[in-house]
Amino acid sequence: MYPYHNKIKQRIKNGELETYYFCESYPKIGECLVLVFVTEPVTRPIRPHRYHEYLKLLEQQNKENSNEVNQRGK
Repeated sequence: MYPYHNKIKQRIKNGELETYYFCESYPKIGECLVLVFVTEPVTRPIRPHRYHEYLKLLEQQNKENSNEVNQRGK
């Protein structure tokens, strides 16, 4: 079995995430959070029951990225 969520979370931590968005009609899934990466596979859909895990992780990444930008600006 492919460790789907573990791999995605590792890719986020590695800085491969480019952007993300919510989609109401993703093919064969419907509502989901779509993560867009700079490396293949580029898009990874996340179903609603997993949002809480990813939103928490994305918030942490945004804070870290913000801190890095502030440190470079000093």
